[in-house]
Amino acid sequence: MQQCRLFASGFRPTFLAAGFAAVTLIPLWVAAWVFGVPVGSAWPPTLWHAHEMLFGFIAVAIAGFLLTAVPSWTGRRGFAGWPLIALITLWVLGRLLVATCAWWPPALVVAIDVSFFPALALLIAPPLLRQRNRNTALLLVLALLAVCNAAFHWALIRHDPEAALHSVILGIDLVLLLVTVIGGRILPAFTANGLRLAGANARIRLWPGVGTAAIAAMVGVAAADLLAPDTTIAGVIAAVAAVIQAVRLLQWRTGATLTQPILWVLHLGYAWLPLGLALKSAALLGGFAASAFWLHALTVGVLATMILGVMSRAALGHTGRPLVVAPLTAAAYGLLLLATLTRVFGVAASIDYVLVVLISATLWTGAFALFLFIYAPILWSGRADGKPG
Repeated sequence: MQQCRLFASGFRPTFLAAGFAAVTLIPLWVAAWVFGVPVGSAWPPTLWHAHEMLFGFIAVAIAGFLLTAVPSWTGRRGFAGWPLIALITLWVLGRLLVATCAWWPPALVVAIDVSFFPALALLIAPPLLRQRNRNTALLLVLALLAVCNAAFHWALIRHDPEAALHSVILGIDLVLLLVTVIGGRILPAFTANGLRLAGANARIRLWPGVGTAAIAAMVGVAAADLLAPDTTIAGVIAAVAAVIQAVRLLQWRTGATLTQPILWVLHLGYAWLPLGLALKSAALLGGFAASAFWLHALTVGVLATMILGVMSRAALGHTGRPLVVAPLTAAAYGLLLLATLTRVFGVAASIDYVLVVLISATLWTGAFALFLFIYAPILWSGRADGKPG
């Protein structure tokens, strides 16, 4: 029987926490929004849902990626033991306090919940700063995410739900910027490696300046949402960003990955980025009903799909297992795709909105339940090759 290794590597407890958050938070929100079941929070159910998906589910998945990537970037030992236990405990306390915030002083809820990203930054900053690593700038993104979280809490304390939602949207913009930066590195590299192992032509030609333009465009999207939200300017910038992101994706030979789910899921997640930005532009510039749910194209489509794809790949690679996903994992990818399509286009297809929410929530929960079924034993047990970590 393998020894429990849950806190032996940064990805283990964080990816497990992300999986549990995914299968818990969405059903709780549906129960609260559709059926009126109280969750203990004093917040409006929709704002509680938005906050927890960003600063709960997505936040802990980001932590898992960075705690795994920083040792690779800097050549230092991986994060393990008590620092991981403390970070996960902080995250769990934040989720419990937010879910029951009606019972606690607001200052306590804010202090615990907002401290997660600073705590993560304190863990990964020393090796990045010592090595003067090019990824040190990601610490600024973590700081800005903490500011967005604090702004959300402050807005609700002032009874300003519109400002609270605006803070969430800015936070989503920052995470999309992370996807643009990191995805732009890992997608072509993973694709080339995967095609090479499959015996295919692995050459991927990256066009000069496109990556830099994509990053600049996403900074522009965030700046527009900060300074001129829901305006024509924001719509135009989103349209420009959509075109640039689409051009960038064309470089990466998506068609050649269709026989390898572990690759195409990442391409699928990134493909939702230009589509979601295009839908946002259409909503802001033309008010088209079919594009009204652009935000879910960017959150469920881009962020959740990328998270599921990265977690399922990293958990295999960092536990000494072949980089080939099980059929049930590929099925989870498919369920999440159906959840996204339903959530984004269901109302435009004349499906009742409540039914859209119920169907998409069920598909989402099924996708991450399959992830947990397959990967929970991998995450809490030893490496397949017997090595530490």
